Amino acid sequence: MPPRRGPHGGGPGGPPPMEKAKDFKGTVKKLVSYMSRYKIAVFAVGIFAIGSTIFNIVGPKILSKATTEIFNGLVSKVSGGSGIDFGKIGQIIMFVMAIYLLSAAFNFFQSWIMSGVSQKMTYNMRKEISEKIHRIPMKYYESNTYGEVLSRVTNDVDTLGMSLNQSITQLITSVTTIIGVLIMMLSISWLMTLIALIILPISAALVMIVVKSSQKYFKQQQEYLGHVNGQVEEIYGGHLVVKAFNREEKAVEEFSRDNAVLCKSAMMSQFLSGMMQPIMQFIGNLGYVAVAVVGAWLAVRGTISVGDIQAFIQYVRQFTQPITQLAQVSNMLQSTAAAAERVFEFLEEQEEPVTGSNPIEPSSIQGKVEFEHVKFGYDPEKIIISDFSAKVKTGQMVAIVGPTGAGKTTMVKLLMRFYDVNSGAILVDGHDIREFDRSGLREAFGMVLQDTWLFNGTIMENIRYGRLDATDEEVIAAAKSAHVDHFIRTLPGGYNMEINEEAGNISQGQKQLLTIARAILADNKILILDEATSSVDTRTEIRIQKAMNNLMRGRTSFVIAHRLSTIRDADLILVMKDGDIVEQGNHNELLQKNGFYASLYNSQFAK
Repeated sequence: MPPRRGPHGGGPGGPPPMEKAKDFKGTVKKLVSYMSRYKIAVFAVGIFAIGSTIFNIVGPKILSKATTEIFNGLVSKVSGGSGIDFGKIGQIIMFVMAIYLLSAAFNFFQSWIMSGVSQKMTYNMRKEISEKIHRIPMKYYESNTYGEVLSRVTNDVDTLGMSLNQSITQLITSVTTIIGVLIMMLSISWLMTLIALIILPISAALVMIVVKSSQKYFKQQQEYLGHVNGQVEEIYGGHLVVKAFNREEKAVEEFSRDNAVLCKSAMMSQFLSGMMQPIMQFIGNLGYVAVAVVGAWLAVRGTISVGDIQAFIQYVRQFTQPITQLAQVSNMLQSTAAAAERVFEFLEEQEEPVTGSNPIEPSSIQGKVEFEHVKFGYDPEKIIISDFSAKVKTGQMVAIVGPTGAGKTTMVKLLMRFYDVNSGAILVDGHDIREFDRSGLREAFGMVLQDTWLFNGTIMENIRYGRLDATDEEVIAAAKSAHVDHFIRTLPGGYNMEINEEAGNISQGQKQLLTIARAILADNKILILDEATSSVDTRTEIRIQKAMNNLMRGRTSFVIAHRLSTIRDADLILVMKDGDIVEQGNHNELLQKNGFYASLYNSQFAK
């Protein structure tokens, strides 16, 4: 079983696995270009972030004067002098408070502006992805899972928004802090600065040793978290099968084995990652001791003041923090680039042309359809329809039959321009469908598929989806034509009953009836029924067939059916095999030929 990622992508107690972009520099350039529309706001964020950091850095230096003043006052009092000048100290403290208030205000404004920028950007990205979804050809969705597309709209955009909101400001403040603090430390003492800098590579080396040791446990933790999540998902989803075959003990045994490995790897990874902070503190404390000793020696010699020592210790604390933040930001930027790369990949996917070369008004379509030597393959190297030709008159009911894989549903996809033919042409009223606007062409078609689709909403709203401006009376009339009105009225709430997200509160057959009512309401010129009655019982099928006969009268209809009893009255039956039409004619004509259709029909009704 392949490892699967947990619902939040990370393991307990450890960071989520960092995904890296394939083209980091290229993606960052695209991201910077995309953010250029917010350049004024980002510039303001930079100014406020730098201002906030500078005010924060200057504080300890000014506050050191108060410490020096207190120290000098105490020394003066011992010597019989005037003592501590509390007025001057008060002025220094008030000045420092004003600086820290300015720093807080600048930080507030940069956070507020950056939050707005990140949310506006994610809003626009989601909007662009939503619009892009409707412009991408069907082949994209048949080669990518729905979860993959959904992940780009949700996880990737959210990751991008949150990462940018944190990483940009942290990057600016961290770099500014390192430069500013280094300048302030050098202004106090180059010797103490050198001692503080020597400590950094020592702590970095120790951290790298710990990270290298913990990395294998984090990797194992993610792998077995995927195993555990995947097993729980599979066992829960197939619980009835597990019960039926008495495999509960085997499932528990597999879970316990993987859970034990996950427990051990999680414990070790958390322990080792938790060691980094104490190591940093220990090395930092050694640095403070060294700075204090050297500072005291310099103060005795009169090189620096006591207040400068206190300020320098504060700067040492401030100096290590942004270095740690930069390490975090570098990881965050990798995740940001990876998420942005996936979003931009989707936004840059090739789109299907929406507008035809000579758009035809869809309202003028009558329903005459011709297939002229159609050749098609989902992969151009693997042709599945080699030479398909047929003529369908306006108002005819055309049945397409044949074994599984013959190309029946593929023909319908070509007719609605979900795909374009490799060669040949499909004509509607004498016009190549490639001349139509795609949306205009599809307005002429009503469709009922074998796979029903209902959304979370009332029954009335689901039927009205076929024609949004339909009145309640028209919706009810369509439901009656589909023989679903009586069933709806027996439900709690009737037409106002909410269908849940998975449409699990009604049966499969009832869902099929609702989609048929939707197609009846749409009242299109051309109907496509792909196994439209496959999920209903025989008695309901007969009633629906009568309703369909009334609906299809005067309209061109394409009916794909495996149950040949439903298409006996078809004006034309196209018998397909291996992508080609092998027989054409009505029901009686094809039976008299005693060919492929006759063998299919007799196999269903053999005595």
